[in-house]
Amino acid sequence: MKPDFKFLLRHPAHYFALGFGSGLFPKAPGTAGSLAAIPLFLLIPASTLAPTFITLVLLFLFGVWCCDVTGKALGVSDHGSIVWDEMVAMWLILAFMPRTALWIGLGFLLFRLFDIWKPFPIRQCDAKLKGGFGVMFDDVLAAIYALIILKGLLWLS
Repeated sequence: MKPDFKFLLRHPAHYFALGFGSGLFPKAPGTAGSLAAIPLFLLIPASTLAPTFITLVLLFLFGVWCCDVTGKALGVSDHGSIVWDEMVAMWLILAFMPRTALWIGLGFLLFRLFDIWKPFPIRQCDAKLKGGFGVMFDDVLAAIYALIILKGLLWLS
């Protein structure tokens, strides 16, 4: 099934799982969702580590539910239009990096690289973990890979 605007609005879980509509993008919906996450993140005032971490955990758990409901409705656990996982992963990266165009751009590029490439153990987790948790988890791993590289670059700069 190819979701459309009607599907997006059929259930609140679909609206979030499809990234407020960014997952309906006809080409590279994961990239569209990752890009859509950036301005949304920048609307949130910078915060200390504890509230940021708690918020990210809650968004991850909410995403497990949304992605599970939407995947079942679409008949594909990790349908390409489901982009909440990319959004939360981008927010994780952005939460721990300077809010400058350079670092945001590098974070976006590295995340997309690791999300598409899926180095060990991301590919294995993606293959074994199903449902909403599986959808969310492999993207968090890709974000962690990107953060490791970004933090190394930040340390060197």
